[in-house]
Amino acid sequence: MTPDTPRVAIVGAGLAGSLLATLLGRRGIAVTVYERRADPRVTGAERGRSINLALSARGLAALEQVGLRDLALKRALPMHGRMVHPLNRARNFQPYSSDGRRAINSISRAELNEALLDAAEATPGVTLRFGARVTGVDAAAGRVLLDGAPAEPASVVLAADGAYSAIRRAVLPIGGFDAAQDFLEHGYKELTIPPRGGEFALDPDALHIWPRGTSMMIALPNLDRSFTCTLFWPKRDFEALDTAAKVGAHFAAHYPDVAGLIPDLAADFAHNPVGSLVTVRCRPWVRQGAGATVALVGDAAHAIVPFFGQGANCAFEDCIEIDRCLEETGGDWQRALARYQERRKGNTDAIAEMALDNFVEMRDRVSSPVYRAKMAGQHALERWLSGRYVSRYELVSFTTLPYAEIPARIRRQNRILAGAAVAGGVLAGTALRALARRRGRVR
Repeated sequence: MTPDTPRVAIVGAGLAGSLLATLLGRRGIAVTVYERRADPRVTGAERGRSINLALSARGLAALEQVGLRDLALKRALPMHGRMVHPLNRARNFQPYSSDGRRAINSISRAELNEALLDAAEATPGVTLRFGARVTGVDAAAGRVLLDGAPAEPASVVLAADGAYSAIRRAVLPIGGFDAAQDFLEHGYKELTIPPRGGEFALDPDALHIWPRGTSMMIALPNLDRSFTCTLFWPKRDFEALDTAAKVGAHFAAHYPDVAGLIPDLAADFAHNPVGSLVTVRCRPWVRQGAGATVALVGDAAHAIVPFFGQGANCAFEDCIEIDRCLEETGGDWQRALARYQERRKGNTDAIAEMALDNFVEMRDRVSSPVYRAKMAGQHALERWLSGRYVSRYELVSFTTLPYAEIPARIRRQNRILAGAAVAGGVLAGTALRALARRRGRVR
């Protein structure tokens, strides 16, 4: 490494950090990845940490760049639609696409992270440092500050350390920094439905939803034929169920078709932690110091709630954009990171809003007959106007159209449809009047 070669540090060896390290290493850039945890490939995943991931077109396109798309799909299960479990009514299947063929893919966060870590570790120039907790960055001196160890030099620091980023808190708020953390009143808790007789207890081809108005539960299939269930409830509801009897009674009343599928329901409910659901919005993502450029990536820059299944997909797009900007600027980090922020900020703001809206849809609207009729109408339009009318869900999950362009496209489609409906009404009225006049002459 020459004196002019940038020393690149990535803080966080999660999904975004490990993918970004691989992309940069393949570009011939030496990278050190600092991770506060022990190596999860050795110690296992943190209990209660993970909402199962739904990999879709954006994430798969990113993984293809590092040769992991096929491996990810082998470790995933396709879900072609939602299986909705209303209370006291028959469940119903709602396909994601008009042809029923497109699917989002359920994959364990831990397994995907391990595959990405393997890829990063196998990439020349990438060094993984586990058990190394970064507490901040001295951007003036160009140093990464470590807990219990001497500072280490770095001229580029990419913070991929999650929604509660230590780097965001320590470095970027120095002057002219706007940040907001918006917490939902809801939290989440994970449970597991084990296999029954060696087979899936529920249909594995669907993402299962139990919508209950102000709360809901979802379940995603795993390769071992279990399901990972995630409860999204107001936090006070979790706190109220403080005995095994209360847990059993609540599930019997509100999730009767699930209560018998979780043998250790009360124990798992008591033991598994309640996680928070937060949306992070901040600006700028990039800070230039005399000795180091610092940038936020993934959840550190724009954590979103998980209700559109886009958190990891969106973070992967960040990594691809940084790699693309480095290519376009000839490796000029300052210009590349400025361009990265300019291109991604509007997109991440857009998906944050769509994810919040989808929470209301999933917990409340999906069980309504009116909603089902609306979805059937959208699928019919997609078949009749193939390529010209595409639903919001398809644009988000099955294309790589920038998130920020999706709301405008939906509004444009709706205006055209409204205009067509008005024009059709006018034409029908004109035709009827002409027919009436003709009949009058015949008489």
